[in-house]
Amino acid sequence: MNRVELSGRLLELGALRYTPAGIPAVEFKLRHESEQGEAGSRRRVEAEIGGIAFEAQARLLAAAKLNTELRLHGFLGAKSKRSRKLVLHVTNVEFVEGE
Repeated sequence: MNRVELSGRLLELGALRYTPAGIPAVEFKLRHESEQGEAGSRRRVEAEIGGIAFEAQARLLAAAKLNTELRLHGFLGAKSKRSRKLVLHVTNVEFVEGE
């Protein structure tokens, strides 16, 4: 299984671009902060993760402003066929209001 749900603030956002096949794509970086249980105690988690979105999700993210609170769903995978760097591939974007 490879499923991710992650919330955070939009830290960096690339320009909307198009793949050679004409598919809209956007790369971004998300800043996540939370508190998680681990080994019987609470642990503060602060991390940044790179991601990529295509099609409608790319258009949604491309219109977002930096520091916007998001909840993203997707999976972890290589950035591309040429780059094996691990990134979050977004399948659903939710804008979190009031946080």
